[in-house]
Amino acid sequence: MEGSKRRVLILGSTGSIGESTIDIVKRFPERFEVVGLVAGRNREKLLKQAQELDVKNYVLFSERGLEGIKELIESTDFDVAVCAISGSAGILPTYWASRKGGRIALANKESLVCAGEFIKREAKEIIPVDSEHSAVFQCLVGERKEDVEEIVLTASGGAFLEREDLENVKPEEALKHPNWDMGKKVTVDSSTLMNKGLEVIEAYWLFELPLDRIKVVIHPQSIVHSLVVFKDKSVKAQIGIPDMRIPISYALSYPERLELGEEMKLNLFGLSLSFLEPDVERFPCLKLAYESLKRGYPYPIVLNAADEVAVELFLNGKIRFTDIPKLIEEALNRADFKKPETIEEVVEIDRRAKELTLEIFRRFH
Repeated sequence: MEGSKRRVLILGSTGSIGESTIDIVKRFPERFEVVGLVAGRNREKLLKQAQELDVKNYVLFSERGLEGIKELIESTDFDVAVCAISGSAGILPTYWASRKGGRIALANKESLVCAGEFIKREAKEIIPVDSEHSAVFQCLVGERKEDVEEIVLTASGGAFLEREDLENVKPEEALKHPNWDMGKKVTVDSSTLMNKGLEVIEAYWLFELPLDRIKVVIHPQSIVHSLVVFKDKSVKAQIGIPDMRIPISYALSYPERLELGEEMKLNLFGLSLSFLEPDVERFPCLKLAYESLKRGYPYPIVLNAADEVAVELFLNGKIRFTDIPKLIEEALNRADFKKPETIEEVVEIDRRAKELTLEIFRRFH
């Protein structure tokens, strides 16, 4: 990065990842400048960000739609695009940013879950921002791919790791993650283990390993962010406090590392770590994610679409917590879509799968 600032485009600037990215940029104004902002509906926050960062190129999705986002991406010269639009809404913006060139700092896992083939084909460079995938990426630096036996993604287990009466879980309870500060959708997905299921599919595309070599363990402390097991049975792990600014800073500055403050330092004294096997009977969303990828495309698209609908229904009090995986499984069983051949077909399958899920909901409620 010597000699010039790295130009940063933030897709999803008003969400938690976007705000954390802006925090890093503000800490290192000599290294980064924001050249474009995209937000969903929070006009007031977007305008405030644009003013603070002196950014002239910004778009609000609720006012200008996807075409407005596409125009901004295509007209903005950037070195790094932080792709942090939540859910399937981020698929096309991530794809367009990939086609433009530059680095993709990927925080929108749904892009690879639904359109991994198309985005990998276009992207010049992808550095993952999700803490688990960033950890794997860091563990693989300097290693040979053929020496990797398996990767192990850690999951906190969410808010209900030891709770028995899952059918009585209320939305406000599911939104209280014990370790991480995340958006509503991701927080609920964490509590159902669907977030980890989506991350398994994301890892499949990022690291190009067979599905049976991508494992998941429950790690309630959220200190070990993921591990890599090599064929000599040695294990590398990346550990740190649960703060997204660490993987974000790494994705922005790679191959360099930024000097973050002492508040980011992990206190090793008295640290107690534990690892548990996931209970896929109580939390079947993880199993459904593996099964969707085994069945092949378009089933991961259906999985993600059905989950988005189910989580929204749960948050609105329309279904119980335990109905989320039931609704997703029914959508997977009823889906009859062809494998997508274009990015536009991916988006169309996503739309139709959401309609299918709503039809199933209305039929049984």
